Amino acid sequence: MSTGTTASGGGAAPDTSPRPGDPADPGAAAAGTGLQQGLKRRHMQLIALGGVIGAGLFVGSGVVVRSAGPAAVLSFLAAGVLTVLIMRMLAEMTVARPALGSFYAHVRETLGHRAGFAVGWLYWYFFVIVVAVEAVAGGRIIRLWLPGVPLWAVSLVLMALLTATNLVSARSYGEFEYWFSSIKVVAIVVFLFLGALYVLGLWPGSSGGLAQLTAHGGFVPEGIGAVLAAVVPCVGFFTGAEIVTIAAAESVEPERAVATAIRSIVLRVVAFYVLSIFLVVAVVPWTSKAIEVSPYAAVLDRLAVPAAGTVMNALVLIAVLSCLNSALYTSSRMLFALTRNGDAPRGFTKVSASGVPRRALLAGTSVGYLSVIAAWVSPDVVFQFLINSYGAIALFVYLAIAVAQLRMRRRLERDEPERLTLRMWGYPWLSRLTIALMALVIGAMAVLPDSRAQFWLSLLTLGVVLAGYEIRRRVRRA
Repeated sequence: MSTGTTASGGGAAPDTSPRPGDPADPGAAAAGTGLQQGLKRRHMQLIALGGVIGAGLFVGSGVVVRSAGPAAVLSFLAAGVLTVLIMRMLAEMTVARPALGSFYAHVRETLGHRAGFAVGWLYWYFFVIVVAVEAVAGGRIIRLWLPGVPLWAVSLVLMALLTATNLVSARSYGEFEYWFSSIKVVAIVVFLFLGALYVLGLWPGSSGGLAQLTAHGGFVPEGIGAVLAAVVPCVGFFTGAEIVTIAAAESVEPERAVATAIRSIVLRVVAFYVLSIFLVVAVVPWTSKAIEVSPYAAVLDRLAVPAAGTVMNALVLIAVLSCLNSALYTSSRMLFALTRNGDAPRGFTKVSASGVPRRALLAGTSVGYLSVIAAWVSPDVVFQFLINSYGAIALFVYLAIAVAQLRMRRRLERDEPERLTLRMWGYPWLSRLTIALMALVIGAMAVLPDSRAQFWLSLLTLGVVLAGYEIRRRVRRA
């Protein structure tokens, strides 16, 4: 790729001439980079699926149910549809023009160097904070069984173990993620089966039926406004599906693997999220405080499943470790991709013999370590600031992906229509609608009391990144 030494503002026409690893060189996403194609199709499918099944589903979804009532099902459905549309747009670009860094490269190519720089660094920042958040969450779960061990020590050990895993090879990351995701998928399938038995009256002691959906104030007890407001956090729960497009550079068959993974995620997102939340509100009263703590554990308790709390804690720990594993991988690959255009220091370009950008990986891990220490030293000030400062970043990135697809599709139809083997549905109107809906979600985040602080601090993060771009540009000019 171009080093970008003459890049100016976002309005400058990006250099799109074909070079090794450039999006214009299909199939060469990892060529000349030192990365190795060790991820198989089964890894890619579970990476895509596991990316959206995190601790947010098992724990955070309870907050949404308590705020919107049984109609939270509609909030999850709306967020799921929006996420699927974004993923379809991203898949179209990834399959047509495979690139190291995926959407970072696509945004840079279509929206300019400034936009690419911002998206790449925002996404990197998002995942290095996720590393710390998941490490702390995992530490809290383990301390339920080992109460005498300090939280910071457990969190650092978890980070060190999964960092070591990622340092081995991309295949090592893929294998761990494959099994983590498989366990999560099996657990949700079992949950859906047990919940269905209860609702159908086939579970011992169950009368069956859907009376709980309207028994406590109706299906929409908090009003349609609460349902719409709940879409904002729900979209955040789905963040992670795009990781599969970043992993494509290390896949044996990137175009086919991404296309298959994105197609399969549509039905599974609806089934796993929407159906499981539907069963939660159909089995347990939405007013129950147990739902807010852990909705799935509340259902298992209602079904009198032995050791329900322990089972759910173990499952949430697996979800947390899966997210931590993916966050370490994703942050390292995005930082590595940033170096290809001179958007990050060249020192992070070095790759090990097994094809791992170890310096990039350790850079993200180091920020994670510092953040975990902040969670111990100043949990209510520094760590809370870090959490709020990344809350809306994924939404900013998704909006940029949608706009980039709209522009790239025009170019591809004009210059290279043969590359459009996987297309966005209903182009251009559905693409434009997706952009409008994503902008609406971001706007709602700016005014809703529960998300306002996250929006403005995330906007501050964006401002810092853009200032970094201007500094870099002027230094290069000098």
